[in-house]
Amino acid sequence: MSNVTLNVTGMSCNHCVKSVEEAVKNVGASGHVDLAAGTVAVEYDEQKVNVDQIKAAIEDQGYDVV
Repeated sequence: MSNVTLNVTGMSCNHCVKSVEEAVKNVGASGHVDLAAGTVAVEYDEQKVNVDQIKAAIEDQGYDVV
């Protein structure tokens, strides 16, 4: 398993947290949003998903990964 922390802009409420965490889950990873820090800590299996796929899933929800 690999871990990465992504900086995500545009999150402002618990709905945002749920949207981002669900998007990460849907690509086969697990994520935990720190709303105050604007980050998502992601744990994923590099054999099944890569960071670009995770970033794309978050961006598809309308947030920017910087």
